[in-house]
Amino acid sequence: MNPIPIRIVCGGQTGADRGAMMAALDRGVPLAGWCPSGRKAEDGKIPSFYPVRELPGSDYPERTLRNVLDSDATCIVRFSDVDAGSKLAAAACRREDKPYLYLDAHELDSDDAADVLETFIRDNAVAVLNISGPRASVHPAAESWTRAALRTCLAALQSGRALPRQ
Repeated sequence: MNPIPIRIVCGGQTGADRGAMMAALDRGVPLAGWCPSGRKAEDGKIPSFYPVRELPGSDYPERTLRNVLDSDATCIVRFSDVDAGSKLAAAACRREDKPYLYLDAHELDSDDAADVLETFIRDNAVAVLNISGPRASVHPAAESWTRAALRTCLAALQSGRALPRQ
């Protein structure tokens, strides 16, 4: 298999977004995304080392829509339940006819999730992947779980070898 170049898009919120951004930074994968005006996040201002662009005068729903529009597909991390922002992302994907995948951290460990995500990326020829999911205040493990799953997936995509199938 050939290596698959990919870019990660997300909005910089705490939790799943930050985990995705750290995984991309860990693996040297291009990273972008839109964030609300003022680089707003639940913990204050999104740190400047995260390369997200502000949408002046906007808030979370506009950010979610723009990140869906700027991607080929969306991966939505969940912990059994689906938060409001993730529901909005899924609805935007359906409206824009873009593929999306739910990864349930209660059903999959991060290695199994990496395998499922890698298959989704390959099957849908994804070059730009949006990551969405819960904030840290809703699911404290969202950042570490997302970072581990995405980092493993990105390593496999970069190496050109598929993860071992279970």
